Amino acid sequence: MPVFQNVILAPGLYFISTPIGSARDITLRALDILNAADVISAEDTRTARKLMDIHGVALRDRKLISYHDHNGARQRPSLLAALGAGQSVAYMAEAGTPLLADPGFVLGREAAREGHRVFAAPGASAALAALTVSGLPSDRFLFLGFAPVTKAALQRFLRDYLSVQATLIFYESPKRVARFLEALEAEAGPDRRVVLCRELTKKFEEVVKGSVSELRAQVQERALKGECVILVDRGSGQEISKEDIRARLAAQMLTNSSSSAAKLVAEELGLSRREVYQIALTMKDAE
Repeated sequence: MPVFQNVILAPGLYFISTPIGSARDITLRALDILNAADVISAEDTRTARKLMDIHGVALRDRKLISYHDHNGARQRPSLLAALGAGQSVAYMAEAGTPLLADPGFVLGREAAREGHRVFAAPGASAALAALTVSGLPSDRFLFLGFAPVTKAALQRFLRDYLSVQATLIFYESPKRVARFLEALEAEAGPDRRVVLCRELTKKFEEVVKGSVSELRAQVQERALKGECVILVDRGSGQEISKEDIRARLAAQMLTNSSSSAAKLVAEELGLSRREVYQIALTMKDAE
């Protein structure tokens, strides 16, 4: 059984990071807060209760309140009322750090607006764990959460961020990883470096590295399971003028169709195939 410190919590909202896999990744401070808080809230009360049981945190006569995307508006008033009464409220993320792809943001914002103190008990984060093992540059990174579901929205989303000079971090459903990589290859070209992290800190943890085309080929042959994080390396950062693109297209179009020429130039320069093809069409129309 763990030995808890006898802490007395100041009134306020405590955001608690929880393990993304191994239950032992909980921090001692998080256990102290869970043991001492007046009210405990969690995105998923079942996994929260299981984690507390593993570490010997008794619920006693305290409330364990469910708080997630679908009931947040209904549950927030009671949590804010507890804060208003001078109580300490602990909120447990569902596997990871609160507010990262997590419904706790509005709760934290409203608590702060009402003048309550907000504290963080930092800990596990799938995004940071993936960045740590990826081998991609970590001096600048951008967390983008879950990408849009529809094909058109996904392509626009990627187009907006692929030129950012930072490692891009996405969360994705295993069922949509192949679709994500397909859209990424179309927008970034086949050679952009990508890392797929699956089931981090769990028994079947897997980290796959390679170009977009290499990972796409691997994923198409498999049925992925578990939580996935996709990291995309920054682009070259080279500014390529439209004049340069047109010159390369003109050379390729001497022996290839507009579509084939656009594909070859896009792959060579690491540009969106669609954008290069549009330039090729304007050149053909001007002939």
